Amino acid sequence: MSDVMHDIDDTDRQLIALLRDDARLPVATLARTLRVARGTVLNRLRKLETSGVIAGYSVRLKPAAEAHRIRAWMGIAVEGNTTAAVLKALRGEPAVQTLHSTNGRWDFVAEIRADTLEAFDRALGRVRSIDGIANTETSILLSTHKV
Repeated sequence: MSDVMHDIDDTDRQLIALLRDDARLPVATLARTLRVARGTVLNRLRKLETSGVIAGYSVRLKPAAEAHRIRAWMGIAVEGNTTAAVLKALRGEPAVQTLHSTNGRWDFVAEIRADTLEAFDRALGRVRSIDGIANTETSILLSTHKV
């Protein structure tokens, strides 16, 4: 896909930016904004989707609209060569919504979600008890300022 990224031009980048802002914009609106024909927008969308540059479309919800009202980021340090086993265990933890490998202080950063503080506490306990996890640090997300 890296070769494909070199093939996109300014119009493609503008189209992607418009879709990032509102993926439901009508093709006619996209064409008018980009000052190109509807067919051009359709062809470019097809090319971007077929090449994998656009992998899909999704819905973003406001945090208050989601069932899991308590959200947090957890930095996770792994001891020794247990990374693969820790990763497998974290993937199986239902409270872990997203999981990212990182560089620096933490080997992983996980987004943890729960419905109640009690459920959140239990999830933290489960994650912290995974063999191979040396240290964690958790920050509860209080407000979201950009969605």
